[in-house]
Order: sequence, then structure tokens, then C-alpha cells
Amino acid sequence: MEENRLHNTDCVAGMQSMPAGSVDLAFADPPFNIGYDYDVYQDQVAAEEYLDWTRKWGAALVKLLKPAGAFWLAIGDDFAAELKMIFQRELKLTCRSWVIWYYTFGVHCKRKFSRSHTHLFHFVKDPKNFTFNGDAIRVPSARQLVYADARAVSKGRLPDDTWILRPQDLENGFDSQEDTWYFPRVCGTFAERAGWHGCQMPEQLLGRIIKVCSNPGELVLDPFGGSGTTLVVAKKLARRFIGFELSPNYAAQIQARLNQAAVGDALAGSDQPLTSAPPTGRRKRKSTGQACKLPL
Repeated sequence: MEENRLHNTDCVAGMQSMPAGSVDLAFADPPFNIGYDYDVYQDQVAAEEYLDWTRKWGAALVKLLKPAGAFWLAIGDDFAAELKMIFQRELKLTCRSWVIWYYTFGVHCKRKFSRSHTHLFHFVKDPKNFTFNGDAIRVPSARQLVYADARAVSKGRLPDDTWILRPQDLENGFDSQEDTWYFPRVCGTFAERAGWHGCQMPEQLLGRIIKVCSNPGELVLDPFGGSGTTLVVAKKLARRFIGFELSPNYAAQIQARLNQAAVGDALAGSDQPLTSAPPTGRRKRKSTGQACKLPL
């Protein structure tokens, strides 16, 4: 399987053609089985069918991980618990962190509280031997920022496991240097927006994951190419990469994004969330009547 490219094929077949133990880091943002309007995939099947399919692609992915490999899974509420158990209990990975990615510009609901978060599970194959480059993602600690404590470690601390996306909605609630993770959702008005996929993940978020769980020159896998963010960020951060995407249309668009990216390019999006969101234009948008898998 050729590296440093996207393959327009089913991910299970594609992963089964790769050598076992060849992947350093895998990231998967699979369909959530909530009725999202993909062009070539039915995103609303019986629960057991969805879970059995997860077991198939999950087993293929786990087989590819190196002994010290890591896997990050992005998933919504509906099947978060079941998928965590599949990878942890059945496929024998260890969950190191359960990150809650919180955002405040999510799907508006009329008869329930609006959904404003996504689950990010960090799994490793060997709980005693895995890559974790903590120094690559350290942030200033409360001892440094708030208390001016002389005992504070000068290089800061690791971030917490809640990622706040829009602190500008909470006036004076968050400072850009605090130790809470936040990244702007890729809204329609953002320059980063590719414009052809409704579930685009921010490059800054993937950058944090790839920096902390892999090293330059190592292999990053994304079985569900989607909008192509994982592969683009891997390329910019000098990682080798392989991706799969079932849709010919999405695959062509991802390849166009990859062609425009180069090793060493800056990641899209600002690391200063208080100034990262451009104004939203006053334009009407047609409703498709479909469930929306936001913000990924």
C-alpha cells in the first residue's frame, strides 16, 4: 500500500492489505450512525449492524498498530459507550484518556439540551510503552498564570482533558493561556473551511494529537478520510501518512487539499481563540432535513 497518499477504497479492504505492526498513530472519525447525508454511505443502519461493522474495521486497525502505537477515536454520544467497550474489552486496547471536546456553536435542539461536545478516546496498545511527547503540547500552569508561585515548573504543564472551543461565548471565562483545551469549530465563514464537507475537523486539534502521539517520519493512518484534515496535518508536520476514503468525490477533494499542503506549512486556524472566529454573514441557509454530524 503506497504511503503519503489517499486511497479511494473501502477502509477494511485497504487496511487488510497493509503489513501488520506498521502504523505508529491512527486517528478515526467514523460515521456516527445518526443519518448524516453522505454521498455513498448509508449512515443509519440497525445498531447491531453498525457495531459489527465497527468490530471489523476496528480489528483491522488494531492489527496495524505497532507495539507502541496509539489510536484516537472521535465519536458522538449515541455509540460512545459501545465503541469504547469494543476497543477496550474486545480488541484489548488500553484507554489512556477520555477527552471531552466542548464547543458552544453546535446543533440547536428544540426539545432537548443542544448537543455541544464530542468524545475523543486515546487508546494505546501497550500501557507501559507508548509515544507521548508531553513537552510538545505544554501550556502555562495556574501556578504561573494566577498565583505567580515560585514553585511553578517553568515549562508549564500538560493540558486538561476538556477542550473548550469558543471561550468568546463566556465573557472573561477563559484566557488563551489557560490550561483548558479549546479549538474553534470550522464554521462556514472560516478561511480554513474546505467548503465541500460538512464535518471538517480543525487542523489545530489534529495537530495537538499528532504532535503528542507521533514523531516526525512516523506513519499516521486515517481510515475515514472525510475532509482530509488528518492527512493534511500529518503532511505539514513531516509525518508519513496513509488514508482511505470510500467516496470518489470526497477522495478527489482530499487529494486537492493534499496537493496544496507542504511539509513545514503552518497549521490553519489560530491558537488564539478569542480572536479566531470571523463574523458570520447574514445569509439564509436551506435546511436539508438531515442530521448534522458537527463539528468534525
